[in-house]
Amino acid sequence: MSDFLEILTHARRFKANVKDLSLDELREVAEKLNAIIVDREASAEEEQALMAERIAKIEEIRKQMQEVGLSIDDLGAVASKAQTKKRAPRPAKYTITVDGEVITWTGQGRMPKVFANELKQGRKMEDFLI
Repeated sequence: MSDFLEILTHARRFKANVKDLSLDELREVAEKLNAIIVDREASAEEEQALMAERIAKIEEIRKQMQEVGLSIDDLGAVASKAQTKKRAPRPAKYTITVDGEVITWTGQGRMPKVFANELKQGRKMEDFLI
């Protein structure tokens, strides 16, 4: 706990720390603290209202599910079946043979070094098209 909170929550320490404040300053501190309390209460009430609304919606959905004859397990089964399909690999667009080894490249991603080396020597990518 920070020193400020220790002072604020301990009556004697708080009284000792505010003894040098004038009555007007104490009233100003009290007003600011009161404003903070009012704001906190309002946000807590708003949060409770949202939770109550959410719970009501959940109950409404639960009743609809009972009427149709569904359970939460049925929802889990549907969710687990929906899997993303992996796309097919892209076909190779370029090919080069180095030391009897055929190297292919789709033209996407990092260029293989053998292609880069050939380009540095003056060849063009059109030379490697499949």
